[in-house]
Amino acid sequence: MQDTRDALEQRQIPIYFAAVALAAAAAWALPGTGVLERAINPALALMLYVTFLQVPVAELRRAFGQVRFLAALMAANFIVVPLLVWALLQFLPAAPLLRLGALLVMLAPCIDYVVTFSHLGRADARLLLAATPALLIAQMLALPGYLGLFLGDDAARLVQAGPFLHAFVWLIAVPLALAAATQLWAARSRRAASASAWLGLLPVPATALVLFVVIASVLPQLGPATHAAWSVVPVYAAFAVAAPVLGWLVARAFRLPAASGRAVAFSAGTRNSLVVLPLALAVPGAIPVLPAVIVTQTLVELLAELAYVRVIALWGRDPPAGQ
Repeated sequence: MQDTRDALEQRQIPIYFAAVALAAAAAWALPGTGVLERAINPALALMLYVTFLQVPVAELRRAFGQVRFLAALMAANFIVVPLLVWALLQFLPAAPLLRLGALLVMLAPCIDYVVTFSHLGRADARLLLAATPALLIAQMLALPGYLGLFLGDDAARLVQAGPFLHAFVWLIAVPLALAAATQLWAARSRRAASASAWLGLLPVPATALVLFVVIASVLPQLGPATHAAWSVVPVYAAFAVAAPVLGWLVARAFRLPAASGRAVAFSAGTRNSLVVLPLALAVPGAIPVLPAVIVTQTLVELLAELAYVRVIALWGRDPPAGQ
């Protein structure tokens, strides 16, 4: 089973692009794929549950024990990266909905596949994995403040408390609570541990399903969002280049070991696009602009990860074996 899981994780980029290509082909060849819009939230709930199941809630105490690493991770993601995002925001069209989508995705650090990619890039993936619950909590607390700061009055108009809170509770808080309960149950029951292991095979297929459903349902309605999707590509590309470099510099300032520094670099460069998607869909009139802007970031980022696992792996010097 572990071999199957490893194979899925190592091949996740081609799997995701295959899902996108299949969805585009379905939207072009079949009428009525727009009805799949109704399946977006159930697919997201499944994906987030099996994703959160991989987030070690019990490891949160260990993460807080790594004070220097956690401080560097938080400084990179919630001080330095937001400054970069503010600078890049100046190059986006002054369209509030488009800017909201770009901000949602660029301000939220990844908590799922970043662990796999950081492992492939010779980073301290176990340390990063232990910190993922803290990252999730911090970004959910920080996002409203940053949106208000960067969007001003537009934030209050677009992000209405009721729908936003409803999406957060049912599509993030409930799957997270169920995942935590499953982890606690698995620690006490062999049968539950076996079921949890089988569920551990699902994050990559569930993410591919979300990409398929979102692309297939949004593409027929894309029309006015096509320009929005293309306009954010240069900004996302600039972010993909600059963010990991800034993360690495923060790690150097905190004098972290090379592997830990690479983990901070991966975290700074990898965003939480599909986790914030349900929050974006809670915005009135979100479709098609917001999902188009957010999924575009996912596609740019997946290409960037191919470079990260080769380039970031070369940053810094690891101690000799045995030290």
